[in-house]
Amino acid sequence: MTEEQTATEQTAPVSAEPPQAASTPAVTSENTAEAPSANTTAQPAPAEEAPKKPRARKQSTAKKTRTVELTLTVTGTADGEWQADLMHAGKRVVQGLPIPASAVSKAAAELHQEISETIESVLTAARQQHEAKLAELEAEMERVRKALAGLES
Repeated sequence: MTEEQTATEQTAPVSAEPPQAASTPAVTSENTAEAPSANTTAQPAPAEEAPKKPRARKQSTAKKTRTVELTLTVTGTADGEWQADLMHAGKRVVQGLPIPASAVSKAAAELHQEISETIESVLTAARQQHEAKLAELEAEMERVRKALAGLES
């Protein structure tokens, strides 16, 4: 052996454990009170090493749903006349299309119950108004027939 090898072997500590393991004390039931203070001074906290970079958001693998914007406006009068307007992406497609009251009633029945009830109440009011007008016209027609019968005699 050379003098350098002999000097290195004499100054190096003889240990079966790796160098880091020798600097960290083992935790046993006898020295549990000392273990936290020894661990905190022996190893720096991970937050102190370097500030964490914000993690990039992973792209979703879910299929994105494409939405289509359609606006159907159904308007009705007290007389029971209904019409529809349709807008697609801000552009008017149909305007003032006449719709039968029966079609409005059927469509409303297919939708939510609250929508159906509201539309049916409007249709019922229109029906009652038409029935009243019919009764009035029938009474007027009866008066005209009597007047006509009086002229024929």
